Amino acid sequence: MKATEPLRPEPATVLEVITETTNIRTFRIAFDDPALAESFSFLPGQIGQLSIMGAGESTFALSSAPSRRGSFDFSVMKTGVVTSAIHELSAGDRVAVRAPMGCAFPTDDWKGKNIVLVGGGIGMAPLRSLLFYLLDNREDYGDMTLVYGARTPGDLCYAEDRRDWESRADLDFAATIDTACAGWDGCVGLVPSVVEEKAPSPENAVAVTCGPPIMIKFALQSLDKTGFREEQIYTTLERRMKCGIGLCGRCNLGPKYVCTDGPVFSLAELRELPDEL
Repeated sequence: MKATEPLRPEPATVLEVITETTNIRTFRIAFDDPALAESFSFLPGQIGQLSIMGAGESTFALSSAPSRRGSFDFSVMKTGVVTSAIHELSAGDRVAVRAPMGCAFPTDDWKGKNIVLVGGGIGMAPLRSLLFYLLDNREDYGDMTLVYGARTPGDLCYAEDRRDWESRADLDFAATIDTACAGWDGCVGLVPSVVEEKAPSPENAVAVTCGPPIMIKFALQSLDKTGFREEQIYTTLERRMKCGIGLCGRCNLGPKYVCTDGPVFSLAELRELPDEL
């Protein structure tokens, strides 16, 4: 269920603030209306608009498990005026939210397939929601691989989740950092290099990548080397979205609007649009 008026923000309250890195925090939020809080649902890949009175509104991926009811998460990197104001929030503070918006990952079409997730930095936010969904429906999917990287251990998000992912026998998970450092005994190397080392088979598989543009660029090259075709690769965009319902036109890519036609696109779809990757 979503707000009845797509342009009307619904009052909500911050339940918890989790510090992920020096500039990324996760905000656990619940709608103030108990009925809406309990009925609110979304699918992995969908987005929402988080607003603070006097500061503005920004678009973020819903990063929590779609199966969780009563609250939801936004993971926010501090980059500007609105995100700086969001980073000042504490538990109990009031906000407003419009959600869910946009299309989701086509998880029904992926049933029976092997899944490869490739994330970097804050780009793990939508992949986190997707991974929760896949693990909640584990019997519907084949082998799962997750490569998640950042420059340093301190730049990796979701420490508690990563401990769970590392312990699972049904998930091939590698967290990697760019260069070796004291206290880190995990994988070392750029995300695309780790993808090539793992060399996931493209047979009956899909790959999803999200992260910094330079990481995506080289991750796509790595996936191409392992044999993945463009129609097997998906990503999610957050491009100048404002109204979230296709009215303002700020997020257009040729004939498409990211907020309504996306934010999830296959690479094959993006190749037909003007200069995105």
